[in-house]
Amino acid sequence: MTETALQDAVVGAGLLAGTANVIMQLSRAPVGYGVVESSVDSGNLFRHPVKRTRTTLTYLAVATMGTDAERAAYRRGVNEAHAQVHSKAGSPVAYNAFDTDLQLWVAACLYKGFEDVHLAFVGGEPGSFYRDAAKLGTTLQVQPGMWPPDRAAFEDYWAAGLAEVSVDDTVRRYLTDLVDLRFLHPVVAVPGRRFHRFVTTGFLPPRFRDEMRLPWTDSDQRRFDALLAALGRVTRVLPAAVRRFPFNLCLWDLRRRLRTGRPLV
Repeated sequence: MTETALQDAVVGAGLLAGTANVIMQLSRAPVGYGVVESSVDSGNLFRHPVKRTRTTLTYLAVATMGTDAERAAYRRGVNEAHAQVHSKAGSPVAYNAFDTDLQLWVAACLYKGFEDVHLAFVGGEPGSFYRDAAKLGTTLQVQPGMWPPDRAAFEDYWAAGLAEVSVDDTVRRYLTDLVDLRFLHPVVAVPGRRFHRFVTTGFLPPRFRDEMRLPWTDSDQRRFDALLAALGRVTRVLPAAVRRFPFNLCLWDLRRRLRTGRPLV
């Protein structure tokens, strides 16, 4: 297991699966309400879409391609924001951004996303980077021993996690706004809305589609498979630096911020 194996799954085309992965993460009620009710204005996608996108992509970049020191620095920056994210007296569910069980769920969703992206755009056996994918959680507070020891154990964990998936109307409205790109200016959102809804629904496993009430037909699946096959053929012949854009740009920006003492998050 090497870091390079995980880096091979970092491809810009994977951004197409981004909203689907967010839906998966937020389908656990404490995670969903932690985001919906968050008082961290700088992390609000609907108010600061560029900044929030940068910090999310940078997290993925440093977790998969950064050094131990860079991951530690980014952890400290994220912790400052997460310290403000916890349930209040009127919250429908209890949550805390430092809850390692919830962080493990988020990391598991990210790993599933990397698997899907690897299969679609890279090819080969995604299990080759399974152990290294623990960094998706340990870049925050997840301890290495919490990561399921092998892919079979992960499947057991995932099946148990699916039993706790439940999206209520409040979280569904928030996530539907993401699907419909309502965090972007209408000039950008309206032309891209139909395609974004299509690829997001395509990347969602059936359980999450059902929770989001997103219809999907056999015809949709055939069109989605054809799209991924075409994009995969292009992605596999791209130079590594091009294939990993914009994640490599985000890692470069993180290193620049570290050198100049600028905020990381």
